[in-house]
Amino acid sequence: MEKFKLNENCKYNLVVPTSMGVRITPLDRQVVHTSNLFRMQATSAESNVLNVSSSLGLSTMVLTTFVKDSPIASFIKAELRKRNIQYLGAEVAQGGPWGYRHQFNIADSGYGLRGPRVANDRAGEVGRTLNIKDFDLEKIFGQDKVQILHLSGLIAALSEDTTRFCLELARAAKKYGTKIAFDLNFRASFWKGREKELSESFAEIASVADILIGNEEDFQLALGMKGPEAGGKDISSKIDAFKGMIEEVRKAYPNVSYYATTLRQVVNANEHLWGAIAYGEGKWTVIDPRAIQVMDRIGGGDGFVGGLLYGLLKGWDIEKCTQFGWATGALAATCLDDYGTPADEEQVWSIWQGNARVKR
Repeated sequence: MEKFKLNENCKYNLVVPTSMGVRITPLDRQVVHTSNLFRMQATSAESNVLNVSSSLGLSTMVLTTFVKDSPIASFIKAELRKRNIQYLGAEVAQGGPWGYRHQFNIADSGYGLRGPRVANDRAGEVGRTLNIKDFDLEKIFGQDKVQILHLSGLIAALSEDTTRFCLELARAAKKYGTKIAFDLNFRASFWKGREKELSESFAEIASVADILIGNEEDFQLALGMKGPEAGGKDISSKIDAFKGMIEEVRKAYPNVSYYATTLRQVVNANEHLWGAIAYGEGKWTVIDPRAIQVMDRIGGGDGFVGGLLYGLLKGWDIEKCTQFGWATGALAATCLDDYGTPADEEQVWSIWQGNARVKR
């Protein structure tokens, strides 16, 4: 199997379709319903994946949609520029006070035995209008060239328009030789009433994917695979069951080169056991769950995916990629933002090694 590696002929190393929004979080890990001071950041799961590569100097871009003349859209664009993430997207008129807007994610971080709570306010979400007609696929994939297209099940299931958008992107990527990564990211509320349509669409994307990522619920609920029961106290005891699940996925989708899943066991809101399993290059990589300290858990899974893809883009073997992804996921969990911004590769490897000594 040929390893991935940086391609200087590609203008973009990593591209994602996404619906950008903002996240507001109470200060000092307080709860939402009693707080009156919040910090705000631009967010989306898919742009969070890009953040590892964009921070470490690779070329990244989001394909998205903005509300025209919106101050929130201006804030999002500025945040993306600051994070070294390029963007391309149509400007959609708001259409009055009851028209379009960017989604709001309202979340607290939890503390101790009080778990975090997240509320998504997606009414009128402009990202649900993502449409293939607003993008020149021949230019993006044929002329500029993209090394990896990363698709998320969140966007693939967001609306009928975004489902078609992701399918067309996957078909175009396949046509032009772009590698495809697919993080299943199953959300039951998105699938309600669309189960048959989305099952077929997810199966099509998975069939052309080169990298397939998910957890036990994602693989079971999005692709219909058998796997371990969710929850429980000892996730380490389920590793063989996770391997068996990935074996079933390999049989169903043999064209995929790399398969990965994260392992998480919550001790309390401030401490998790964090691990990962990956298969690629004819071998298994298993990272037994290790204790990590958590500032805010949101974005840890995206951080793992971001680090894994960065490693593949660098041409590393699957074991090194998985270790790096584990560490970038752990890094994201130490940040108030829902993404990790590594200063350099050395910082990430220090996390993997458990070396928290001061660097002067």
